[in-house]
Amino acid sequence: MKTPNPDAIRDRPSTDSRYGIPAQDQGLLPWSFVERGLADDQVYWVCTTRPDGRPHTRPTWGVWVDGRFYCGGGERTRWVRNLQRNPAIAVHREDGESVVIVEGTAELRTGDNTDTDLIDRLDAAYERKYDMPHGTPFIEVVPTLVLAWSDFPADATRWRFTD
Repeated sequence: MKTPNPDAIRDRPSTDSRYGIPAQDQGLLPWSFVERGLADDQVYWVCTTRPDGRPHTRPTWGVWVDGRFYCGGGERTRWVRNLQRNPAIAVHREDGESVVIVEGTAELRTGDNTDTDLIDRLDAAYERKYDMPHGTPFIEVVPTLVLAWSDFPADATRWRFTD
């Protein structure tokens, strides 16, 4: 399984050396680890930025379709209003040991600005997963950085996405 951007750079996260993340590339996780985690989970944590700069975190449901994470929220919810002002978003699996963190930009997907085939596939994926219809709009998370690990620090892996 390929990343949504074939030019993504897969390497080690950069952090304090006391964490013991290996310098070599041996042991890096495959992209399929990210896809499985994001496809299989029921609940995800989403972090946005409030207008005053403070973080806002909440749980949400979502689906993994065509190599991207999609979720949805009401137009008047705090987190969706945050994204209207600042599209920066982070999504984290609920699991704190088999970790996937996606940082990126949120793009609103509606029937007005998105291919209806994609909207239909998103609705179908949501209904299969949660046994209830979703409807639009969807929020697509376009990744800029993904972090993942299951045996920290040995397999800590980072993907950096370029335009």
